Parts: sequence; structure tokens; C-alpha cells
Amino acid sequence: MLEVSEILNASILIVDDQEANVMLLELMLRNEGYTNITTTQEPRKVARLHADTQFDLILLDLQMPEMDGFEVMEALKEIEVASYLPVLVLTAQPAHKLRALQAGAKDFVSKPFDFVEVQTRIRNMLEVRLLYRKLGDQNLVLEQKVLERTAELRQSEARFQRFTELSSDWYWEQDASGKLTQFSGPVEEMLGIGQNATVEELEAAGWNVQQRMELAEKIANREPFLDFIYSRTLTNGTVQYMQVNCEPIFDSASAFAGYRGIGLDVTYRMKRA
Repeated sequence: MLEVSEILNASILIVDDQEANVMLLELMLRNEGYTNITTTQEPRKVARLHADTQFDLILLDLQMPEMDGFEVMEALKEIEVASYLPVLVLTAQPAHKLRALQAGAKDFVSKPFDFVEVQTRIRNMLEVRLLYRKLGDQNLVLEQKVLERTAELRQSEARFQRFTELSSDWYWEQDASGKLTQFSGPVEEMLGIGQNATVEELEAAGWNVQQRMELAEKIANREPFLDFIYSRTLTNGTVQYMQVNCEPIFDSASAFAGYRGIGLDVTYRMKRA
């Protein structure tokens, strides 16, 4: 809803080559309490005036020498980026009314003026115009908030990812089909994702087959787990220990969307234990 003061403080431009008409309309508006009124008898100045002020309403005479109201509206279209012409035309020619509306005017009043009609149409147009602007401003504020929130989420995501990298030797994310979407470090080697290695191949690579099979089963079953430790024997005879923490990912509809986890080389810790 609009306050009465918002309507009465709206910016209005009166355009008519006849001084008497300008004075009559201005006096009528001021008597109604409107305070922000500009007038001109030079139609060529209208586009520049509107570019500078962005009037809430333009009362525009159609019959003017040098540049008529239709030409003024064409000039206004070039600067009104929202494609909304806040124009109420003033005309004594009934045939011009439809043409004016087709040219972009939002309403019209007939000459000679009926003051009640003029006041009603002006107020109605201002209410629509101001609500239109208020909605646009609210959309801009909302859009800005969305951009700010998106930036915050991206920063948070970047911090989380960086923290994950610092606190682990590798991390990974999979989609619902099991395909790696993001990872850091030797994930494929340490977890065997996408390799489908046989028992013989695991043994040949020095892995503890039972542990690797158990790990693969947990991931295949989308199980969350913490501090799962498995090992392999390297070619020099030393045993390497890995620890992984994993969890499934679900979307807003609670549908499975993938899997993610982090891994650490805990060989030093295990040998000290």
C-alpha cells in the first residue's frame, strides 16, 4: 500500500505549449496537495528532463508545434529502459486517443478539462506507477540479497574445501552414479574408485584384500563411517596405513545425490601406537 504523502510527493511534469493550460493544470494539482511539479512549454526538452528526473507522471499535450506529443513519446522510449512510459496525454481530438494508447501512453484526458476526471486519472496513474517502481526496488533489493548470500555461500564452500585439504591428504566427491566429480590427491589409487580391481590385482599391489573389500562394500552401500583404517605393504616391505571418513550426500528432496569423504595417511601414528 502507498501512503498519501508518497502520492502527493510524486514528481510530475506538465507539457503543453499553451501557457494558460500549463497554469491551469499546475494550479489544480497544487490545490490537491501535489508538491513536486515541473512545467515546460518546449516539447523538445521533455526527453532530457525525464532522463535527468525520471518523472512519475508526464501530462503531455498532443497538439504542439515543432514537435507533437507522439514524437515526444518516441523520444521518451529511447531513454525509458523499463519500456514503461508514465504518460497521460491531453487531447481535444477523440481520434487521437486510441493512437496515443498504441504509441505507449497509459491513459488520456479530454480537453476541455473535467477537473474531477483529471484528478481521478492522475491519482490512479500515480498509484500504478509508484507501486510499479516499489516492486522494482524490492526486486532489486531481493536480487542483491541473493547475490550477497550466494557470495557468502561460495566463500564458505571455499573455506570448507580449503580446510578439508589442510586437514587431510586427499578428499573426494562422487555423484549418484559413482563418478568422481571433485577430488584432491591420489583418490583412485587409495580407494580404487572406478578400477574394479580383482583380488589378485589387489594382492599384487600389496593391499590387505579383506580391508579393501570391506571398504568397497561400505561405499557401495552408501554407508557413513568414521576412522576406517586399511593398509598395504609397499615394495620395500614397510606397511602403509590409511584412514578414511565418508558420508552419503542427499538433495533437498532426500534423494541420494552422491558420496564424499576424506583420507589420511596415518602410518606414523599407527607405528607409534
